Amino acid sequence: MPPDAVPELLLAQARAGDAAALGQLLELYRNYLRLIARSIMGQPLGLKLDASDLVQETFLKAHRQFTDFAGGDEPGFMAWLRKILVRTVADQAKYHRAAVRSQRREVALEDLLERAGGVAQQALADSLPSPSSMAVRRERSVLLADALEKLPADYRTVFVLRNIEHIPFNEIAARLGRSPGAVRVLWTRAMQRLSTLLEEPP
Repeated sequence: MPPDAVPELLLAQARAGDAAALGQLLELYRNYLRLIARSIMGQPLGLKLDASDLVQETFLKAHRQFTDFAGGDEPGFMAWLRKILVRTVADQAKYHRAAVRSQRREVALEDLLERAGGVAQQALADSLPSPSSMAVRRERSVLLADALEKLPADYRTVFVLRNIEHIPFNEIAARLGRSPGAVRVLWTRAMQRLSTLLEEPP
């Protein structure tokens, strides 16, 4: 991360009308939002929607609606981005279901996704293997999401299924076509690798 890529500094520059700073600020949360999107979509929607596309749409909306953001710190900005992402996923879910639409059902879906997004955020923050010097300056869940992107795909998958979706090892093993013992080994290695990545200097 460049030394000037401190969220609050970029936020202040974006508020002053610096479009490049806003773009740089949003990029800090790409991995985080992609992980949140994957966690709230679930399996059926995940087959129809691409998390990266949802994040890109979220960024476009954030650019357009930035003047509506009233907060001034990283947690507030992350919560605002999460809300935009949740509304984007809810809109896509309604489009793909295209069944009977009622306002009550639409609001219920958005509430459900918002709660799921909050749960995923907390799970990410709670899963940080050990304190990091960087975590003092950056949100724990963002650091973890960035570190997860550096893991091999099978490590990342096992981590998400176990730590964020709270699926038992036996069920993960059935999904992945591996033995429960092999899945536990994968998960342990993923946690060890994450711990190492999070302690590396930026």
